Amino acid sequence: MTPVESSLPSHVTLVEVGPRDGFQVERTFIPTDLKLEIIRGLVAAGLRHVQIASFVHPTRVPQMADAEAICQALLRDQPTDVTYSGLVLNTRGVERALATGLRVLDVSIAPDEGQSASNAGMSVADARVQAREMIARAKTAGCTVHAGLQVVFGYREPGDVPLERVIEMARELADHGADTVSLADSTGMGDPRTVEHTVAAVRDAIGTVPLVLHLHDTRGMGLANVVAGLRQGVARFDTSLGGMGGCPFIAGATGNIPTDDTAHMLARMGIHTGIDVAAVGALARQLEAFLGKRFDGKLHALPGTAA
Repeated sequence: MTPVESSLPSHVTLVEVGPRDGFQVERTFIPTDLKLEIIRGLVAAGLRHVQIASFVHPTRVPQMADAEAICQALLRDQPTDVTYSGLVLNTRGVERALATGLRVLDVSIAPDEGQSASNAGMSVADARVQAREMIARAKTAGCTVHAGLQVVFGYREPGDVPLERVIEMARELADHGADTVSLADSTGMGDPRTVEHTVAAVRDAIGTVPLVLHLHDTRGMGLANVVAGLRQGVARFDTSLGGMGGCPFIAGATGNIPTDDTAHMLARMGIHTGIDVAAVGALARQLEAFLGKRFDGKLHALPGTAA
């Protein structure tokens, strides 16, 4: 195992994925205007990287049926210091995303046959071919590509996805032009020791290409896994307001690590994110009121939320 980094980063980038990963599992359709209000509110709260939609078939993920409308509305008044991105799972999704004017794409595939079949309808081998084609098409169009691997820390049980396969596929994504490589704990099976070991091994394989962690908090280890990533030099994490989220194709999967909880913890550790925690918490409560449910995050439910 690569030795642990002795110092933590002074600044961390949080990528808000709530408008995609968070919204996608909600059965009550969130009106387009409310989605836009929440996204713009997140930007006003200091988020500078927001994943705003996924380009999947609306019969599979009905909440994303307005992906084009969301992108077109936001790109009309996109602040110069804000990056909007969209998730793509196949080449058709890439073409749809490009047609909206998006120029930052999130390519995602799975190193597990079960997850690849349920999430993308293809084998791992076919997904790897698709990933190469997606990256090539996006790069030809002048896009930034953030490429990621799902269920890295386990699909049916912890550790059932071979690390050797994860390393091989991560290297392949980097070699084909990905600007970052993301490791996703889609099922929330990761633990700090495994996260630290996996990050170190993948980092050694992909060289200078930055690593991102996409963590779910299904088993309550999300923030501990953030610290494990920090100890290995990771400075970019996907988060979701209020802890919304989950994969509709993974039984029992719960939300991402909460944006507000994560930013609060990092602030207490002396790590800057630039995020107004109270403002993000207010947006989470607004969505809770609309959906009539309670999200998994902790801090937004407390009175006087502040970092």
